[in-house]
Amino acid sequence: MNAPFLIPTRPRYRAYSAARIGAVILRHFYLLRASGPRLLELIYWPLVQMLVWGFMQTWLLQQRGAMASAAGTLIGAILLWDILIRGQQGLSVSFLEEMWSRNVANLFISPLRPGEFLVALMAMSVIRLLVGVFPVTLLAIWFFGFNLWGLGFGLAAFFANLLLTAWAAGALVSGLIIRNGLGAEGLAWTLMFLLLPFCAVFYPVEVLPPALQWFAWALPPTYVFEGMRALIIDGVFRADLMLWAFAINILLICAASVAFFRLVDKAREAGSMMAIGE
Repeated sequence: MNAPFLIPTRPRYRAYSAARIGAVILRHFYLLRASGPRLLELIYWPLVQMLVWGFMQTWLLQQRGAMASAAGTLIGAILLWDILIRGQQGLSVSFLEEMWSRNVANLFISPLRPGEFLVALMAMSVIRLLVGVFPVTLLAIWFFGFNLWGLGFGLAAFFANLLLTAWAAGALVSGLIIRNGLGAEGLAWTLMFLLLPFCAVFYPVEVLPPALQWFAWALPPTYVFEGMRALIIDGVFRADLMLWAFAINILLICAASVAFFRLVDKAREAGSMMAIGE
């Protein structure tokens, strides 16, 4: 039998199953719960970054003038950046767990649909994100008196937009890995960092050269970080920035989902799912 027929393409008109999505989430939840190192890794990097930038912010706040005013945004920026990066990596790493265990082919032989698998990975990214970032936000209050939760509705808008961007990037990366194998694994760790200089995380967009500003404004996180600075420094919630970020995110998540489905179909046609794993 030819390889492409080992994992048949399944019709997409069937209704989604909450039970199948829940089964994938439960598998990864048990995997996470049973592994101390995995749980530690989720908290380790957000904690280290919060401490490093928090102490830097403390020093800057001791200075005078505009520098001190801008310093208050540093720890907020790093916590929001962690939401973005942990959201993307939470989805990608949950997918890589299936790759490393050579379980991808088994999943797609089962009644599980690609869309259900993707929804389950998105849910796991939220779980991993909350496990890693929530304790660090509490420590930020204790160590530095910075209360991210004090941003109120602004935080909800920031979180939703950053999570949508993270899901779009994670879905695209997962599709590329499933099509090209673990040779593309590096994208799971580097993609968001490649965009870091253009997302205006630690500085306003106007700092960038004019030729790059248009690219920065094409990225939804740029609107979030600009909105964060406006809220912390000026006390103004920029709803217009959040609406622009949401509109771009909708386009990105739709495009990334379509790309994921297409790449899965290509992998099925090529029969490459049977050969992927560690």
